[in-house]
Amino acid sequence: MPNFIDHAIAAADRPAAIFPASGITLTRGELNAAANRAAHAFRSLGLKRGDCVALSITNRPEFLSAMLAAQRSGLFYVLLSTKLSVEDAAYVLADSGAQAAIFSNGSFAAEDTSALRAIHDTIFGIELGENIPDWHALTSRMPDTLPDDCSPGAAMLYSSGTTGRPKGIRKELPDGPMGITDPANDGLIMGYGVDQDTVFYCPCPLYHAAPHRFVSAALSAGTIVVIPDRFDAERTLGQLVQYGCTHSLWVPTMFHRLLRLSPEERARHDLSRHRHAVHGAAPCPVHVKRAMIEWWGPILDEYYGGSEGIGSSRINSIDWLQHPGSVGQPSGCKVHILDPDGNELPPGETGDIYFESTARFEYWKDDEKTRRATNDRGWRTFGDVGHVDADGFLYLTDRRHFMIISGGVNIYPQEIESVFLEHDQVRDAAVIGIPHEEFGQVAVAVIQPVEGVADADTLRDALLDYARRRLGPVKAPKRIELADSLPRHDTGKLYKSELLARFID
Repeated sequence: MPNFIDHAIAAADRPAAIFPASGITLTRGELNAAANRAAHAFRSLGLKRGDCVALSITNRPEFLSAMLAAQRSGLFYVLLSTKLSVEDAAYVLADSGAQAAIFSNGSFAAEDTSALRAIHDTIFGIELGENIPDWHALTSRMPDTLPDDCSPGAAMLYSSGTTGRPKGIRKELPDGPMGITDPANDGLIMGYGVDQDTVFYCPCPLYHAAPHRFVSAALSAGTIVVIPDRFDAERTLGQLVQYGCTHSLWVPTMFHRLLRLSPEERARHDLSRHRHAVHGAAPCPVHVKRAMIEWWGPILDEYYGGSEGIGSSRINSIDWLQHPGSVGQPSGCKVHILDPDGNELPPGETGDIYFESTARFEYWKDDEKTRRATNDRGWRTFGDVGHVDADGFLYLTDRRHFMIISGGVNIYPQEIESVFLEHDQVRDAAVIGIPHEEFGQVAVAVIQPVEGVADADTLRDALLDYARRRLGPVKAPKRIELADSLPRHDTGKLYKSELLARFID
């Protein structure tokens, strides 16, 4: 199967990447030349095969050229969230052993350039001013031809760290010549029918694992990728139509905000070319997904997995309508639901989700974390809780870390959050467990109201009554707190540790 270099040589003038916010369109030839210059820049810094570089770059052309450069330079490249503080960025840089890093304007850590310089000797900036060496200045001096010593590189991923420090996942570099294709890319290309006629829309941050993987695969297939600088519900529909997008990638919070658009706005756009809307990264409430299928048709394709690569599942809209709430059947692995003692549970019963597969995996430099994710039979877990039905379809209940035990009863926040998200006065919701002297824990809901809600006390009372009617007295939260916003990861995952710190007395 051809790769991006082959496509760039075969048709250099064809578009490769469109950035609506800046109006920039890069042809294959232009992007390939930029990647070659970046690859030579890496070599000029002394980086050789097996070394590591970190990228903290917003959705802009330099992300693609640096990614492609690392992929053809035999480097590991760390995808560093642009939302990290200097302290967290320092941790990942030290943990990964990155010999160099590139930060763009818009990266949170880069707002403190003096602290950024202090954490590493070799940091370059994109539009960061004079305190940090300019990445453009370095790459502009380099040749735009393919380096002689090309070899395949690979991403080094870090988990999102919603329950603690991010965990690194580094697998072996691929062996073989530059022309080999990544098997993970091949699976996405064939699984979603991606080819040179595809136009792939990605409003998600490219430094996350799934957007990076899908965009990398799309480029290797010769696809045009359309990359907004950020998600905006009102602009998104127009961009899907304007660029003739056929495929797209989403997280559930985006669906929730799209559904808040007026019926007139939603009906105004012809999305008939749009045939695959892929989503994952966080659970999608049943009512949200059903509404999206009713609007867009049966084109939603959901995936479930993790950066660890120990197991995954997929489900299309037709199967989901027959198994609402499911994340699909396992793909290339077996799934097991276990009780706290490690015994396998029958269909319908909730327990810890473990995957049985041949995938090699260990957390980077952390045998203890690897051990905690692996049972005595060699099965591994992401730390999620769920069940399978009689047909073998998997359902997620919640993260193991987030389960609330109140008076001996297991309460799963995800179920309560989904109910609140159906309420027309709720923009976002999170449920956390607060220590309680009598019950051990009680559930507290943190609600971000829609704009224009005037009386907070009236809203709290109404939402408590709504929750009791929908969930019953045991599952209904005992208290509701209102917040201007929730600490939500760009993938849709909640940083519940921040909420716990904020609301535990």
